[in-house]
Amino acid sequence: MYHEHYGLTEPPFSITPDPRFVFLSERHRDALAHLLFGIGQGGGGGFVQLTGEVGTGKTTLSRLLLEQLPENTRAALVLNPRLSPVELLETVCEELHIDLAGGAAGDRRGSLKALVDALNAYLLDAYAQGLRVVLIIDEAQNLSRDALEQVRLLTNLETDTQKLLQIILIGQPELRTLLARPDMRQLAQRITARYHLTPLSEVETGHYLRHRYRAAGGTHFPFTAAAVKRIHAHAGGVPRLINVVAERALLGGYASDRSTLDERWVDRAAREALAPARNRPWWGYAAAGLAAVALAALALWWRPAPEAVARAPAASVPSKHAKALKPATPVLDADAFAARVAAADPSPLPATRQLLAHWQVPADAAADAATCAPSPAPGLYCLRAWGGLDKIAAQGRPVLLRLRHGDREAWALLLGADAVNVRLWLAGATFDTDRIALERVWRGDYLALWRAPAHLADGIPSGTSGPASDWVRERLAPQYLARDAAPPPDASIRDALRRFQAARGLASDGVVGPETLMALAARDSGPRLQRVLD
Repeated sequence: MYHEHYGLTEPPFSITPDPRFVFLSERHRDALAHLLFGIGQGGGGGFVQLTGEVGTGKTTLSRLLLEQLPENTRAALVLNPRLSPVELLETVCEELHIDLAGGAAGDRRGSLKALVDALNAYLLDAYAQGLRVVLIIDEAQNLSRDALEQVRLLTNLETDTQKLLQIILIGQPELRTLLARPDMRQLAQRITARYHLTPLSEVETGHYLRHRYRAAGGTHFPFTAAAVKRIHAHAGGVPRLINVVAERALLGGYASDRSTLDERWVDRAAREALAPARNRPWWGYAAAGLAAVALAALALWWRPAPEAVARAPAASVPSKHAKALKPATPVLDADAFAARVAAADPSPLPATRQLLAHWQVPADAAADAATCAPSPAPGLYCLRAWGGLDKIAAQGRPVLLRLRHGDREAWALLLGADAVNVRLWLAGATFDTDRIALERVWRGDYLALWRAPAHLADGIPSGTSGPASDWVRERLAPQYLARDAAPPPDASIRDALRRFQAARGLASDGVVGPETLMALAARDSGPRLQRVLD
């Protein structure tokens, strides 16, 4: 219809997830990298979790992921998770082309045990052939409690050395809330990688519109710079809503024989296409205003007289034996958090002093600790590294985070974390905020401290004798290294180190570097990350 008018060969802003029109922002590329890493060696048989608001491109990424799977990978994609545990297993088996009707065992449908046995046999056969099997569940926030438990149990299908099934959960932000529940902790603890997909920025929105327009054959981009800003404002950076507004604006321009569209055409398109909650008509605002005036008048009319207030009984004084209520930690939204980062002192010293106080180290070591001297105090060691929040949470220690908002920089002390929120100290105050808000101003740069014997300052020798090597062996045993009277061979220690490093999400090189040292000391005495709900 309007294609010829704009010189297009097909609709540029269809809401179907066509991989040919995919525009990968920096966050989309990071999300795809997380998924591919989980399918490769990074997941280690645990869960990989991808969340994002409605319309941010999760389903499109899942389609793109399927196109980029390694050749030795077999995938099962579940699009409708509103299933019972039996129905879910049947769907997984069908996706993997497992025969459920034939064979000596008869029809396996409807039997939980028969379905699990069939899936386990398939996975063992795939493992013998050097294949990886991946289960991708879209809209995972709709899984029932029983279905989630069945999904968790699937990770128990394993050999002596490797999990047989890698599971990727893709869902809306409600999935994060669901998995943060206490009764979901067994599943939540098996999530080895998390990523939350956020909307596009204003600049990315412009790139997104031009990319899709060119992909549809267009040469003359019809939207003015002001129109692009208005599209971003109406859609909030959500790709699906960007498509809806842009498509309707093109239709309006075609109907009026316009080749260039300014912000007025975008505003008109948004009023027609978006939900009333985003574009309330003028009479809606008028009604709301009248209601507010009426409520204010009612409040004044019911206000008690001064005499009545004077005769009101005084509040009861609590007993001296009454337990004082613990004040709630303030919660900052993303905007308030960003404003605090922008206004904070850029020096790392205030946050460093707070971190040293948690380690019960005098504040005069703050200058050395802030510059991450190898040993800022006797027996105290420093690590400056990059990593995700899940990696830091696995270590369980408070750390300093380097935050950036625009051209402003600040250092915050991470005090606690869970699946949804974090607790921070910044600019003299402790508060909670959403992990998503943190990820907008933090790129993974952190500074950590830990305690260990003073002789570790000279490094870990390559041999198997000496106090430093004894300290390493004590922390590897008995889970990763057998307790023997005689020192084990160097090769055994390196193998144990590799298994330990893989379990902690570290590079499995068998070398005792600073990150491995910190991980080895994680269970020793010292401050711990708090639960945000505490």
